[in-house]
Amino acid sequence: MFQIEEELKKLPAKPGVYLMHDEKDEIIYVGKAISLKNRVRQYFQASRNKSPKIEQMVTHIQRFEYIVTDSELEALVLECNLIKEHRPKYNTMLTDDKTYPFIKVTIGEAYPRIMLARTMQKDKAKYFGPYTSAGAVKDTIELIRKLYCIRSCNRNLPRDMGKERPCLNYHIKQCKAPCQGYISEEEYRNAIEEAVRFLSGHYEDVLHDLERRMTEASENMEFEKAIEYRELLNSVRQIAQKQKITDVSGEDRDILAVAKDAEDAVVQVFFIRGGRLIGRDHFFLRNTSGDSKGRILESFIKQFYAGTPYIPSELMLQEEIEEKELLEQWLSKKKEHRVRIKVPKKGEKEKLVELAGTNAALVLNTDKERLKREEGRTIGAVKEIEKLLGLSGLVRMEAFDISNTSGFASVGSMVVYEKGKPKRSDYRKFKIQSVQGPDDYASMEEVLTRRFSHGLEELKNNDESGSFTSFPNLILMDGGKGQVNVALEVLQKLDLSIPVCGMVKDDSHRTRGLYYNNREIPIDRKSEGFKLITRIQDEAHRFAIEFHRKLRGKSQVHSVLDEIEGIGPARRKALMKHYANLDEIRNASVEELKKLPSMNEKSANEVYSFFH
Repeated sequence: MFQIEEELKKLPAKPGVYLMHDEKDEIIYVGKAISLKNRVRQYFQASRNKSPKIEQMVTHIQRFEYIVTDSELEALVLECNLIKEHRPKYNTMLTDDKTYPFIKVTIGEAYPRIMLARTMQKDKAKYFGPYTSAGAVKDTIELIRKLYCIRSCNRNLPRDMGKERPCLNYHIKQCKAPCQGYISEEEYRNAIEEAVRFLSGHYEDVLHDLERRMTEASENMEFEKAIEYRELLNSVRQIAQKQKITDVSGEDRDILAVAKDAEDAVVQVFFIRGGRLIGRDHFFLRNTSGDSKGRILESFIKQFYAGTPYIPSELMLQEEIEEKELLEQWLSKKKEHRVRIKVPKKGEKEKLVELAGTNAALVLNTDKERLKREEGRTIGAVKEIEKLLGLSGLVRMEAFDISNTSGFASVGSMVVYEKGKPKRSDYRKFKIQSVQGPDDYASMEEVLTRRFSHGLEELKNNDESGSFTSFPNLILMDGGKGQVNVALEVLQKLDLSIPVCGMVKDDSHRTRGLYYNNREIPIDRKSEGFKLITRIQDEAHRFAIEFHRKLRGKSQVHSVLDEIEGIGPARRKALMKHYANLDEIRNASVEELKKLPSMNEKSANEVYSFFH
């Protein structure tokens, strides 16, 4: 048994990372220390001034473990990685996991291209950004291609020059066809250099040139061309307006400010690149009660810049932070260039930080009610379902459904909801393998058996990355007593104990209630719990139908009748000629089927048996 007092005596006076575990052995907190011995002991000393959040966390600690590192910087890197992996309950957590696009110019190529990139790599390309809007990036790239006739194809030039005909862009005069050698490498390179100047914020020459072209076209009564130049001119003006000068130094920097209340916090970030504000974004953080603005900014910097592909040369903060030097060292190592963290006290920079703080407070206030409503739709709805079924600790729910057309191309779907939200990365599709004909119960038995057998096998092999490792706290079946009993039988065979609930529909195919523990439980149709159940049921059905349609589309020529033994082309043709659809064939008796041309009693029985 883990004796906390005894284990505290064994702690080394070295830098490292510590992990706190609760009674379920889940990691609830990750921290770093210059001296593990001093830092970890502080949590268990009554005299220490601890925030209410930490006080509560300490009451749940059943054991701790630690990892010794060679330096505090190594401890910081490890802490960031462990927090991101385990997302502990009591760490201040960044809830948004966003990636930002770049504009990439492949200047290392003979005939460079301009494209959107999600990551910044160490190649010979030139990158602009990151930008906060992928839509704005795509619009900018499209505009640049029109302005400078930059190619959009992926052809390897000059190797593939002349091998294929020029594309449509050449014919609509949006590309000068370097693929055919119609433009020299030097001339094309000049166009790329102009495009790079444009991306660097030098719009004046482009605006003057477009105005001149528009005027000339108008004077020459080439009105369509004049309208085209006018539209390009407006597009350039819009982009120029969005990227206003904010800093004459022309450096890359991020401006960070935080707004908080008793429970939540929002960090606002202004992205300045080349002295221009290219965008802003806000991020919600949870578990911030009792944390100062400085501590919140520290947590945000560790989590955000651990994942972002670009780090600016300077961070300007609203508040001083304790770990400034360490974070500067860590960021500089990641960037491979000096990074400074500053808190401006006067001038334009201070005003920008104040503006970021004002925006953060505005987001926090305006989104507070929306966030509460969202929580009601998700966490609140889950709690209603818990109360309705008499369960607790309901985090993960898995719902299953079957889709087929008269037994042809039967498929199963599994959708996953965690904390009331769909977790689409865990959705799974099943192509039914062992069942012939329309048998939803047998099909569902196969799906559930495969799903949980895979999960048990992965657990047995300690395959934590496996797709079926996480088991649900509740299984939801699209149906009532029959489907629930199928699930319970499968679980019993596999020696698993998981609650199973049926989602019962009325005659109008609307969710009516839940079937649980051999009884139907009605639900208030206006409640959030009812709405969540309906969403889950609809999602399971949609996912199954979507997969079934895809398979059916691939096998359009494969008639359901091809599945029937003994029914060749002649008999299939006779059936399709006599009956309008599959439902009529299904409802036909053996005697009626026997009367058709080329059909006999054996083949009639085969058809009847297939559908029944």
